[in-house]
Amino acid sequence: MMSSPPWRWRWGQRRRGRPPKDRIIWSDIGRVSFIPFDERGLPISNEPIYIMPDEYEALRLVYLEGFTQEEAAKRMGISRGTLWRALSSGRRKIVQALVEKRPIIITR
Repeated sequence: MMSSPPWRWRWGQRRRGRPPKDRIIWSDIGRVSFIPFDERGLPISNEPIYIMPDEYEALRLVYLEGFTQEEAAKRMGISRGTLWRALSSGRRKIVQALVEKRPIIITR
């Protein structure tokens, strides 16, 4: 169920050494925000947590689409170790946002 062609994303080159490898992102993300509400129905305004496109795509492929880590890594054009790090980082950020009642922003 792909509605748009894949696009490439990568971290900016901030360091010396080998340039980062592009990640192939298969879903159209845009900019999405999830804002928690308190018991009175008012939005909680804490510092947001930002989910990067590669973390979002890794979480989507493995946990929603049901791909193995190896299959998801091939689909994104990265190594399994890189996919594992993106999954780990994405899970940690989501859990932190839930526990600390912080907004989640998915950026492109």
